[in-house]
Amino acid sequence: MDWQTSEDTVPSAPVTEADARLLLGRPPATGAWRDGDPVGERRFAQFGAFATEGGANLPGIRLAYETWGELSPARDNAVLILHALTGDSHVRGEAGPGHATEGWWSDIVGPGAPIDTDRWFVVAPNILGGCQGSTGPASIAPDGYEWASRFPFLTIRDQVAAQVRLADALGVDSWAGVIGGSMGGMHALEWAVTHPERVERLGVLCSPPTTTADQVALNSVQLAAIQMDPRFAGGHYYDAPDGDGPHRGLSLARRMALLNYRTPTELNQRFQRSWQSDKSPFGDGGRYAVESYLDFHGNRFTRRFDANSYLALVEAMNSHDVGRDRGGVEDALARVTARTLVLGIDSDRLFPVEGQHRISRGIRSTIDDDTVVLHSDFGHDGFLIETEPVGRHLRRLLEG
Repeated sequence: MDWQTSEDTVPSAPVTEADARLLLGRPPATGAWRDGDPVGERRFAQFGAFATEGGANLPGIRLAYETWGELSPARDNAVLILHALTGDSHVRGEAGPGHATEGWWSDIVGPGAPIDTDRWFVVAPNILGGCQGSTGPASIAPDGYEWASRFPFLTIRDQVAAQVRLADALGVDSWAGVIGGSMGGMHALEWAVTHPERVERLGVLCSPPTTTADQVALNSVQLAAIQMDPRFAGGHYYDAPDGDGPHRGLSLARRMALLNYRTPTELNQRFQRSWQSDKSPFGDGGRYAVESYLDFHGNRFTRRFDANSYLALVEAMNSHDVGRDRGGVEDALARVTARTLVLGIDSDRLFPVEGQHRISRGIRSTIDDDTVVLHSDFGHDGFLIETEPVGRHLRRLLEG
């Protein structure tokens, strides 16, 4: 298990003693990227006052982003890639100063890759409310303190509005492609509905047209896990020393989420009923291997993410309803004019393929008669792990 590889992008595997030693130190109060940290490959775009859908106002916002390839003189080869809930702008590249993990889609984006950076100018922003360089709860407010719990409620539409500002700043009037998976697929879909004239090709991967009651319920227990941690302190924990932040609650939320991202088939095959060590779990203090796997990745996650940001982004994801104030989902989807790929994973229990089928039926410009459904034992994370078939279908989208 590679410490610098995101757990979202690889199959599950037992935790080794070497892995466990990497987490012996106390976790920081926040895993957010902060001003003064190594910049890595990030670039930054600063914007003025930003009003949210809910009527709150931020005096200014910043989006961190990364790019690959070159923008053509006609500015007609730009592709926007939008990340999932706990992703960031580091789609491609090594781990190192400023980047806790290596790129989460390196097999998809690059020279000669399905999203070929010899042809396309690829842009990947960290979403508004995130914690890897864009304005979010861990950012410093005008009074010199972190926004923390004062950070305003954001919707998917707010986050797309911020991305529109980035497109304008880059001089991209129309994206050759907007592609996103999971929460990023919500953003991609919102782009194509709100700004159809600015999206030529659309890729929606493992994402629904609305966040359902079942999905909100699953999210609610994750939020509660963070908020019930005494060290969360109402969201004001940034001055806490290492080990005294809300890492237990954030780790538990991540463990809950991982169960939604993967499948019983994968977990049963990878771990069966194996023990983590020679010590028996039958009352002798031992643990099952799958328990250690979840613990390890939950603890690891606290070192690259922020608890307040997790709350803000999950609540934004709960807001997702492409048909809100548009006459319903079908009327909204009928606005899309982009050449569209809709892709799902047959074992996805977070965003089941029924949602992708509804998107496919509603958009009149899909490249297939129905959703492309991939078979995978990896569940929701399949769009990150099954890079060969995912890449093949993205090539079809972009070559047309």
